[in-house]
Amino acid sequence: MSAANEAESVEPGTVRPGGRTARVRAAVLRAAGDALVEHGFDRLDLADVARRAEVGKTTVYRRWSTTAGLVADLLADMAEQSVPRTDTGSLDGDLTANARLVVKTLTDPRQGALFKAVIAAATCDDRAAQALRRFYATRIEEWAPCVVRAAERGEVPPGTDPAEVVRAVSAPLYYRFLVSGDPLDEPAADRAARAAWVAAREGAYGGA
Repeated sequence: MSAANEAESVEPGTVRPGGRTARVRAAVLRAAGDALVEHGFDRLDLADVARRAEVGKTTVYRRWSTTAGLVADLLADMAEQSVPRTDTGSLDGDLTANARLVVKTLTDPRQGALFKAVIAAATCDDRAAQALRRFYATRIEEWAPCVVRAAERGEVPPGTDPAEVVRAVSAPLYYRFLVSGDPLDEPAADRAARAAWVAAREGAYGGA
């Protein structure tokens, strides 16, 4: 089976293709991101993405089949490319690093617009919604060990739920990003991190 045919016969996001297949995937995902930023999910068109990526329409249609499938693969790629967690030696420092990374991502002109488009897609398409949930699950899994190590050091009670702590950091930042329009900056990141740290320290997230 050729690389092109192999790329067209698998479910998006389930393999890590190499060579020409990887280059095609990268070009198409970049083009899809550009199109989402410019026009949003409602106007995302596979033929337009193929034109932007300078690849054949047949390749795009056979591999991704729908715009939702393309968004799902784009989210998988974003999860793969995300910055790894920071280990500062303290939970307060780790959560602050996480919050600042969230703010940096959401306020980036391209990444912020892309996230809004993807979230909008998830509200009206089940496949996009599932992909978005997988993306956030991946990021929570990446940062959860910070809480586990904090419990081992005695910074938070045993039994503290790592995922709940990580969610508590990002939730108020996404609220500002998507709902309130309040400033999304480093002080906001630091307040969100500190609030989650204090709550975790006091046993608010399932600590025994």
